[in-house]
Amino acid sequence: MGNICRSPTAHGVMRAKLQAAGLADRVEVDSAGTHAYHVGEAPDPRSQAHARQRGVDLSDLRARALDDADFAAFDLVLVMDDANFRAATARCPLALRPRVRRLMDFAPQTGRREVPDPYYGGAQGFDEVLDLVDAACEGLLQALPLRHPA
Repeated sequence: MGNICRSPTAHGVMRAKLQAAGLADRVEVDSAGTHAYHVGEAPDPRSQAHARQRGVDLSDLRARALDDADFAAFDLVLVMDDANFRAATARCPLALRPRVRRLMDFAPQTGRREVPDPYYGGAQGFDEVLDLVDAACEGLLQALPLRHPA
């Protein structure tokens, strides 16, 4: 929603996975919020601290709002929950709506459809976000067509 907890965490985790896989120069990753609550702000300090404990640096990221041009610019627009799915698809041109997906679509083994918002909770919420995001980003990495050249 505000691009300071879940989405920058996913951005950082996916960026790290792409770097480790040697694909960082072939895949563009960005994050944005469906609401402009925190534009220009760094990720929540708790998100940064928990990610840093796992070797993921979020310090260079800054919140931005989802732009209508993003739907055409990116092959996938991944959202964290049903509310953000509805917000994104409402703005997305009909022909591009298949690009809007839930991040957790890439981690069916978790049995989770949404990444819960940790903002108002305790430390375990940020760890849960990292666990879910890590599983989904790994699934996304494996699904990339770049991994399976023709």
